[in-house]
Amino acid sequence: MPRPESWFVVGRTIIVHDKMQSNYHYTLVKPMGDFSDYPDFQPELTPTQMLHYGVFEGKYLNDCTDEFPLEWFVGSPLSEDHRPHVELNFFRIKSRQSLSEWKRKQWIVGHDVRGWFQWYCRFFIGRRDSSVDALQVKRWKAFKRHRAQLQKNCVQGDASCRPKQRQALLQWAYDPLV
Repeated sequence: MPRPESWFVVGRTIIVHDKMQSNYHYTLVKPMGDFSDYPDFQPELTPTQMLHYGVFEGKYLNDCTDEFPLEWFVGSPLSEDHRPHVELNFFRIKSRQSLSEWKRKQWIVGHDVRGWFQWYCRFFIGRRDSSVDALQVKRWKAFKRHRAQLQKNCVQGDASCRPKQRQALLQWAYDPLV
């Protein structure tokens, strides 16, 4: 059952039952959006903004919306048939690899079976997982190199320059319109 943001408070235990994960649970230990324990982690976009902009071809969180605040999904371009639709991405291009490719490259770590964005959503609402948090923050920081490439190779304000790289930045919580 979808729940409002106000339901996600410190001490709340989230029980996950979806297509990819069953009987996983975690307890929220930080207030939503509080990254004070990781001061060098400063995403430019919230999960709500990312979903509203259009990420992962509208497919990413379709079957696990109950795990996260209802407000995140209201007005978001999610795929109704649970299949990827390129036109739902902000830049209208294919920009993701298959889950099997993510697994092959060992990008899936810990309990976050859907990858970095699932980790970020859980971290954002207040979960902490000492086995993966530092690694995921390090991966996020390393992705910033793509922003520098856009700034070096594109005229400021030209969103048509390097759309695939911009979509990837969006999917890592960086402002793609730099």
